[in-house]
Amino acid sequence: MIAGLPIAFGAPAILFGLLALPVIWWLLRLTPPRPAAEPFAPLAILARVLKPEETPSRSPWWLTLLRLLIAALVILALAEPVLNPRDKALSTNGPLALIIDNSWASASDWNARVEAAEALIAEAESSDLPVSIVLTADRRHDATPTTVERARDQLRAAKPRPLKPERDAAVTALIAAFGETAPGTVAFLTDDIDTEETNAALTRLSGLNPAAIRVIGASDPAGLILTQADNGADSLTVEASRLETRDAENFRLVARDSKGREIATGPLAFDSGEASATGVITAPFEIRNDIARIDVVGRESAAGQLLDDSFRRRRVALISGEAADIAQPLLSPLYYINRALSPYADLIQAETADMTTAVPELLRLSPAVIVMADIGTLPEEVAGPLNEWIERGGTLIRFAGPRLAAAPADDPLAPVLLRKGERELGGALSWIEPQPLADYPTSSPFAGLPTPRDVTVSRQVLAEPSAELAARTWASLADGTPLVTASERGSGRIVLFHVTAEASWSTLPISGHFVDMLRRVVQLSRAVSGGGEAGSGILPPWRLLDPSGALLPASGDAKPLDLTGTGTVRAGHDNPPGLYGTEDGFVALNLFAPGETLAPIELPAFDAPVTRAQLTGDSAVDFRPWLFGAALAALLADTLIVLILNGGFRGGLRRRDIKPASATAAALLLAIALPLGLGFAPGQAHAQDSQPGDTELLESLDKTRLAYVITGDDDTDETSKMGLDSLSNFLTSRTALEPGTAVGVDIETDQLALYSLIYWPMSEDADDPSPAAISRIDAYMKSGGTVLFDTRDRIAELGGGSSSLTLRMQRILANLDIPPLEPVPQDHVLTKSFFLLDTFPGRYADGPLWVEAIPESEDPATRPARAGDGVSSILITGNDMAAAWALDERGYPMFSTVPPDPWQREYAYRAGVNIVMYMLTGNYKADQVHIPALLERLGQ
Repeated sequence: MIAGLPIAFGAPAILFGLLALPVIWWLLRLTPPRPAAEPFAPLAILARVLKPEETPSRSPWWLTLLRLLIAALVILALAEPVLNPRDKALSTNGPLALIIDNSWASASDWNARVEAAEALIAEAESSDLPVSIVLTADRRHDATPTTVERARDQLRAAKPRPLKPERDAAVTALIAAFGETAPGTVAFLTDDIDTEETNAALTRLSGLNPAAIRVIGASDPAGLILTQADNGADSLTVEASRLETRDAENFRLVARDSKGREIATGPLAFDSGEASATGVITAPFEIRNDIARIDVVGRESAAGQLLDDSFRRRRVALISGEAADIAQPLLSPLYYINRALSPYADLIQAETADMTTAVPELLRLSPAVIVMADIGTLPEEVAGPLNEWIERGGTLIRFAGPRLAAAPADDPLAPVLLRKGERELGGALSWIEPQPLADYPTSSPFAGLPTPRDVTVSRQVLAEPSAELAARTWASLADGTPLVTASERGSGRIVLFHVTAEASWSTLPISGHFVDMLRRVVQLSRAVSGGGEAGSGILPPWRLLDPSGALLPASGDAKPLDLTGTGTVRAGHDNPPGLYGTEDGFVALNLFAPGETLAPIELPAFDAPVTRAQLTGDSAVDFRPWLFGAALAALLADTLIVLILNGGFRGGLRRRDIKPASATAAALLLAIALPLGLGFAPGQAHAQDSQPGDTELLESLDKTRLAYVITGDDDTDETSKMGLDSLSNFLTSRTALEPGTAVGVDIETDQLALYSLIYWPMSEDADDPSPAAISRIDAYMKSGGTVLFDTRDRIAELGGGSSSLTLRMQRILANLDIPPLEPVPQDHVLTKSFFLLDTFPGRYADGPLWVEAIPESEDPATRPARAGDGVSSILITGNDMAAAWALDERGYPMFSTVPPDPWQREYAYRAGVNIVMYMLTGNYKADQVHIPALLERLGQ
């Protein structure tokens, strides 16, 4: 073999014939002696008439070189040159032992391995040696030395497996089969990839006392694996490892769906000297969730990455009972949920507080999970589609709060029956101190998480005791009351956290444990449109990988995948890499675990001589046919040249003048003006036509205006307008505020967000508002607006009246998602927002004014702050305030007060001023800076 080149000669002595080439050159160029000239007179005359034919005295140098080339080709062919020659040096001291890696990495060059093994078997046949074969990725090994014919049968039946090699088991089989017999040559056809047991297994080969060891590997190992895939917020990242690290390499990742179709690609670049790299596949969220398999183009194998439903990034929709645009960030119910789930899920948030609009829009985006923070009553036209979505596999996560506590106990979208109201410190069902969490039940999805001892709960919504309460409790407090309950609903589930999503009721949302709990619940969800995940248990094999990376129906000796244990399941003979479960839900088992890397085999020290060789790909190439063919072609060319030079084709050839033809090509480019199709001429503004009501809308923006609901009762509407106009004049005369004229609004169609306060008087002749109008009012209140309901019937307590006006208001409130209410406390901001008041009279004086309830606390500093600067979204009175404010054109009161007290009307105006200033400034007057001024005005 030539040093550095994979070429050998079967008869190298013939190469000495090349030394004769200079002699051949001299012989071909040799000129014979000039003949003696005898003049003959008649020939001189003929010489002038006839053109003599001349024969050159020597051949041209290029023709001589061609003939030397023919001689050299013949000499080289006779020397029997061979490309990639095989070492034919098997030891005859014992049988031939073949150890063949038929692992996942051998699939790409399996034919070369088979041909290399056949050549060794052929050599053993010529030496009359028995042959033993073991395949490192096979389950069973028959290493008994046998005949050449049987060895060939074993080799033909062998095939690569989508598994890692188990070389220790193969060496053990060899040692047991040979016993006291020492093999002559041990030939190891390796895939060049190291494993944990390789070094120890090869070291044990020395115990066989072989005469020689031959290690045959690929000339360019192509080992490359994908170990992990992470579905991030904007892209998918893939971790990869390679065996050969010498050069920088660039690959292309391809992502395929469950049907094998290519749906996304991305780059994978290895730096020089680096064994690991990270690839990125950038694709929309929906496409990334359809990925079932990731491969490397040109390196497809069982070492790719299979993905199941646990990999998919869930889409989570968020809805809150509070308006996000007016809530302080740390007080927002969705703030902590957003922070907890944003790294692991695709979050979408409702753009409007109108439930009839927000919920259908979110359902149209097919979320896997919907999170509702303190949503009490849902409109009927929304509850139906939401329940249907849950039945089809959706997961609804709800958080408690004042609105849910005030909602009806038999809420159909609650997992358990709830008690109305909430349990709090200082209440009827109070604790001595805040309660910690109890250990999680073994059946809970939270089982296995460490119980946080620093999380405490001070308020909660209680569940009514029932037979199924224990089975539906996922987490509970130390006193046994449930913290998280859940129930199955069709293919989906409803999960309820009995505390708020912010830190007013418990410290859970501000703990790291909150993230772990939400992740567990979201991971249990599934895509509503189909699919799912198997979860745990014993799963049958469904689709298994072949060595080239293709998913095929399960067959063979694969056993079900047991996920009931606590250990990590690894791919092996019993569980080859693939998908386990069914089409409705499956788990992916990959060949390589996250973090694994590839490393080359390091051979231990052997007592026997070790020879390293490379796989040749195809069989050794014999150059003799090619050299003889080239010599024959050169000989034919020489013959043709000699015939031409000697005029053998002169009669059949004619000289022709071949004139070069030239042509000039012209190209004509036409400029074609294409219409832009923009729908308007250049320079023309693209503006929308004015919409009906825009003029009135713009006029309403110039000043602060008070609004009232148009009931359709002319007398009631006239009283509302005159009353609010009179209150506006009083505000102008007593405060820095100069309101405009009052505006009547139609809650069915008008824009409500322009007004901070809407006065809604009850009227017996008015029609009931439609569900759409109720939804618009609900959205208005959740967006920071306030509605002042006035039953005008002197109600003594909320719900205690029996007049038709009170019953009408109760029907309206039943469809609104409102928090618990209470009469205005003595320390409420309403009592001091402008005037110092202790009552809020109107035409009548003895009715209370109801506002949103604030939880009681022994320490006022610990009372939770309310979003929107503490402004209550609802006020309810029965004192007929507009009638007390209303003045006619001459400035006289339109209605007398009951009782007829002149100061009562003055206090009614002052109450109206306080309400308006409270709407505009919120809890501004509750700040400590105002206390000295208030005490001075009180004379204290």
